[in-house]
Amino acid sequence: MDLSFTPEEEAFREEVRSFFRDKLPARLSTLVREGKRLRKSDMEEWHAILNERGWLANHWPEEWGGPGWSVIQRFIFDNESALAHAPRVVPFGVNMLGPVLIKYGSEEQKKQWLPRILGGSDWWCQGYSEPGAGSDLAGLKTTAVRKGDVYVVNGQKTWTTLGQHADMIFCLVRTDATAKKQEGISFLLIDMKSPGIEVRPITLIDGEQEVNEVFFTDVEVPVANLVGEENLGWTYAKYLLTYERTNIAGVGFSIASFERLKEVAQMQKKGGRALADDPLFAARMARVEIDLANMQTTNLRVLAAVAGGGAPGAESSMLKIKGTEIRQEITSLTRRAYGSYAAPYIPEALEAGWNGEDVGPEDAAMAAPSYFNNRKLSIFGGSNEIQKNIISKAILGL
Repeated sequence: MDLSFTPEEEAFREEVRSFFRDKLPARLSTLVREGKRLRKSDMEEWHAILNERGWLANHWPEEWGGPGWSVIQRFIFDNESALAHAPRVVPFGVNMLGPVLIKYGSEEQKKQWLPRILGGSDWWCQGYSEPGAGSDLAGLKTTAVRKGDVYVVNGQKTWTTLGQHADMIFCLVRTDATAKKQEGISFLLIDMKSPGIEVRPITLIDGEQEVNEVFFTDVEVPVANLVGEENLGWTYAKYLLTYERTNIAGVGFSIASFERLKEVAQMQKKGGRALADDPLFAARMARVEIDLANMQTTNLRVLAAVAGGGAPGAESSMLKIKGTEIRQEITSLTRRAYGSYAAPYIPEALEAGWNGEDVGPEDAAMAAPSYFNNRKLSIFGGSNEIQKNIISKAILGL
């Protein structure tokens, strides 16, 4: 695949760069570059800026608010966004639920929810994983029993990212306990303010309360909030997961992180020379750079499949595996490059407005937390082991 850009695409890239120079608040880009924690208001601010320009849902059809970009334009935007240190768009509404509603939702659901996703009226979270049903997602036990015009939901979800901020949650629930695991699941949209919902935070190894447990006790959900058909939720879940896995790969963010790694490796010294000139360290960096270049091609193939009207297939699993491995290796090498400066872990240093004394280079404080946080990448969205099973079945027929 030819990765060189046409003159028109180069002009688009300059338009995107100009947008970031003019519209991306320096305060937000500094927080991202230094690995500081973003508040809900920070993420909402960037969401609104992108939406005002019409670039928020750049993979949606134009009729629902997308900009009508080509595959290459989306690829360029994602890369330039990462290089500009722009905040990531919270993916649950825009990148996950949106495509599902566009493909499987009713006209009423599209008209109700898609404009609210774009306008930021609703903050969505994802209700998939449960205790005992993570990689084996079809083993979920949260039930939804229909009683007249409502479903009554009981059960528990876990690892619900940013659920503490959410107004709404899209949930997989079991609506037929007698059917095969995959055949008795439905896809529900649930108001997080409904009576009977409790959210409990989970503190991660890096000290961040990023994920949560969500409990449902006799929660009533209107039947109108069922997406598609009852008991066909597994089909919709698989479609959504291909988008999530592509997003987890984070090609653009790996490119930006690798550029920063190269800068750090040039600044740090080992035996009187730049760490980048150390043969062993340089060899590991070279391997990452080669893998990253290959992954860009795979990313374009996945985007091309979506642009052709399909959903990413086994390629999204390949991208998820390699993408997460690359991101983990980059954070590992960055931590090694900072050496002893990465050892002191001061949680307060990751908060905006912290004025304490820096230990080493300004952004060394994020090296260890980023390394630890990224350990999860090869597990969530379907573990990498599960992705290998998907690839073997889809491509090798095993």
